[in-house]
Amino acid sequence: MTVIVLANCPSGLRGFLTRWLLEISPGVFLGAPTARVRDILWAEVRQYSGQGRALLAYQTDTEQGFAFKTHDHAWHPMDHEGLTLIHRPSLTTPHSDNRQPSPPRSGWSKASKRRRFGG
Repeated sequence: MTVIVLANCPSGLRGFLTRWLLEISPGVFLGAPTARVRDILWAEVRQYSGQGRALLAYQTDTEQGFAFKTHDHAWHPMDHEGLTLIHRPSLTTPHSDNRQPSPPRSGWSKASKRRRFGG
C-alpha cells in the first residue's frame, strides 16, 4: 500500500499520479505499485512539485510496518532507536521576544476534578 499526499502542487503532477494511483481526495493518492514504480513516482513528485509539499507513506518490513518520506515539509522524519518519528520545529515567532512557553501548572484542573469526584 502506498499513499502520496500533495499540497500546493501543480495540477499536471496530480494528473501524472492518477495514471498509477487512485486520487481518493484532492491531493491524496492511494495504490499498491511495486517498489520500483513507487521510487520512480516519488522521484517525479520531487522533481515536479514546484513550490508545493509532498509526503510519501508506504508499507514495509519494519517494526512500525510502514515508512515515510517528506519533501519540502517543515516536519522531518527522524530515526529514534529503530522507530521513525516526526521532528517538528519549535514554535518561536519573531514577535514573541523568544520567550519560552510556560511549564504546565501542577495539580488537577477543574474539569478533571468534576470528572473524578463528581459535581
